Amino acid sequence: MPRTRPFAQVDVFSPEAYGGNPLAVIVDAEGMSEQDMQRIARWTNLSETTFILPPTSNEADYRLRIFTPGGELPFAGHPTLGSAHAWLEHGGTPHDPERIIQECRAGMIPIRPDDNGTLSFAAPPTTRTGPLEHEFLERIVDAFGIDPSQVSAHQWVDNGPGWAVLRLATAQEVLDLDPDLSRIPDAMVGAIGAYPPGSPAAFEMRTFAPRVGVKEDPVCGSMNASVGQWLARTGETTHPYTISQGTTLGRTGRITITPGTNGTIWIGGNTTTLFNGTALA
Repeated sequence: MPRTRPFAQVDVFSPEAYGGNPLAVIVDAEGMSEQDMQRIARWTNLSETTFILPPTSNEADYRLRIFTPGGELPFAGHPTLGSAHAWLEHGGTPHDPERIIQECRAGMIPIRPDDNGTLSFAAPPTTRTGPLEHEFLERIVDAFGIDPSQVSAHQWVDNGPGWAVLRLATAQEVLDLDPDLSRIPDAMVGAIGAYPPGSPAAFEMRTFAPRVGVKEDPVCGSMNASVGQWLARTGETTHPYTISQGTTLGRTGRITITPGTNGTIWIGGNTTTLFNGTALA
């Protein structure tokens, strides 16, 4: 039988309320079936809905399942930060006060608060890297409606969802994209371009996920995590920088990318609960 469960809707990755990526969180999902989780994710129709469960490992503080309207993801960035935020607000206490460990299908994800309480997660390792195959690259270029010469670099940056990314010369070229996603229905792809030096953000990012039923993700932590690892490998980014995302959707997404020790990349941003209540689930 359904029962009343604590629920939160959290705005992630924006300094302004209602400017980031919304996340629906069922804070106590123990006993729920996978079918019910998927049904609720289809109903909320957000890019992700998450379900917090008891961990199966003594190392973890909680376990998370992440659903899009079209299926389950092994890992996603804004659900990681938003769920950790909701878990803490509803009385969650980590084993280590300086670090939360989230268990998910991608493994154990460390999350840390800074002195202001802003949360960051350690980017999980990418499972696939390297240039895109020529035929796949051609399909993306065609879907994006751009000239092949506009692509300055491209890469598999898959940390679970299946991400690929194209590097364009400028942030404006990224903002100008009007993709026909019917040409790449199975893709999980992003585009990134640089702002002029001295701008508030270093890059503009856009993320398209037709494979899981999300036309454009307003602000995507997992893609920014793996792109941050790519840029660190090439030596382009050695200091913290800020990504802008969601501009074309009327959002004010801001993600901080911070290189850490031992090659770890930390992905951070604001998390704000905008709705608290209960769910019948």
